[in-house]
Amino acid sequence: MVRRSLHAYSTRRQFLRQAGMASVGLFLADEILAHPYRPVHWLLDDARHVRVAGRVTVAGLGIKGAVVSDGVSVVATAADGTYTLHSTDRQEFVHLSLPSGTDIPLNPTGTARFYHPIAATGGEMQASWDLTRLKENDDTHRFLVLADPQVLDMDDVKRFHDETVPDIRAVAGEGGGPVFSVGCGDLMFDRLNLFPEYEKAVELSGVPTFQVLGNHDVVTSALSDEPSARVFRNHFGPTWYSFNRGDIHYVVLDDVLWLGRGYFGYIDDVQLNWLRQDLSFVEKGRTVVVFLHIPVYDKQHERNGEKKPENASVVVNRQALYKVLEGYDAHCLVGHMHESEHLRDGGVRHHVCGAVCGAWWSADMCGDGTPNGYAVYEATGSTLRWRYRGTGRPWDDQMVIHPRGADPKRPEAIVANVWDADEAWEVLWYEDGIRAGKMERFLGADPAAVRLFEGKTLPKKHAWVEPYQTDHLFSVVPAAKTREVVVEARDRFGRVYRTALK
Repeated sequence: MVRRSLHAYSTRRQFLRQAGMASVGLFLADEILAHPYRPVHWLLDDARHVRVAGRVTVAGLGIKGAVVSDGVSVVATAADGTYTLHSTDRQEFVHLSLPSGTDIPLNPTGTARFYHPIAATGGEMQASWDLTRLKENDDTHRFLVLADPQVLDMDDVKRFHDETVPDIRAVAGEGGGPVFSVGCGDLMFDRLNLFPEYEKAVELSGVPTFQVLGNHDVVTSALSDEPSARVFRNHFGPTWYSFNRGDIHYVVLDDVLWLGRGYFGYIDDVQLNWLRQDLSFVEKGRTVVVFLHIPVYDKQHERNGEKKPENASVVVNRQALYKVLEGYDAHCLVGHMHESEHLRDGGVRHHVCGAVCGAWWSADMCGDGTPNGYAVYEATGSTLRWRYRGTGRPWDDQMVIHPRGADPKRPEAIVANVWDADEAWEVLWYEDGIRAGKMERFLGADPAAVRLFEGKTLPKKHAWVEPYQTDHLFSVVPAAKTREVVVEARDRFGRVYRTALK
């Protein structure tokens, strides 16, 4: 009886499916004959077709091969710079993957303006870009990764404006080719009415800035993912797009899947399909930098003794992204974790950047001891170099040394926190001027972070902040009679930093 009823159900289900597909097939046949040049996939829903046409020029001359998209379809311009893109009224923007060698168009606030809202009349729309040529070659350029400014109130805004912005201006003025920055998500701490204060900071910085959607940048009252980014989009345009500087192709993705009462890290199929098309115009082997907010992968769970990461801390379908990025020298740059980490996974180099706000503006550091700050990347051709910039600190300030007794688990040891250290860094120590060897890398908590954050009443601004377990700590036990210890850290690019403890 059970087998017969299951068989009957299966047969009925197959019949209905086949009957339905037959009806759809007849509908499609009629529509295709009536509109032979309209993309078929738009016929399967109730969206209205929009034909977007335009031209991409530099000083009035057409650019061949400039890439234009609506976030679903991707096309390239013809020899005279013209293009035609078939879209629908469901897509909010048409956007240009800015070509190398051109200035970044700006909104009045200094945020990047590479897009036009889709506003069709009679199913037709014009969208063009007349760009200007850069005054200097962008084969060498720099960019700043501003992860988690995360302002909650005007006190946070004041620190952001008074501390971070002047530092950005100073770094941007140091030379080294054109510079841009990326607000790498959590620009806000749920208070989306403060977006204009973020825009004011961008304007004051004087640096063209692209934005990434963070989990604290969504409308928390939204019941699903689709409307959750509407305020962000009103200010900054699309949540996934690409652009080019020099030899490097840059991509911004939205990996925050809002569930109505929470979120997790996920890149939907629409974005993955778009990314495949976008990268089809990028030669294999080239450097591709992907900006997201939630890490594609990180190892915080391992440091905490957990078997697997939380869904809100990583991209749960990261293997699909790795597949699309195969064949490229890919880097994923993220924020979200309020700590520093570098690792490789899935053939991709991952950079988890320390936070502009540190531990949510409750002190001058993150939970792992990394100072409030941002990452600075230097591109020469297709090669990237990077280092962390502690806000208001000189470039050679890349570590802190804690004296004996600072770490109760290692009472005789001195402890160095070299916050941007990855597997290629070498950390040595000198005892009274004599090189004594390598320091031992270990997993633990930064002593200053413990002092500032540990306990139910600390820190005063946000008592829920706690110190993190981190593995960019190094220790050594010097002789009792030692008068001075010098720690020397050499990064993967050969830059050397020295700090003394007397």
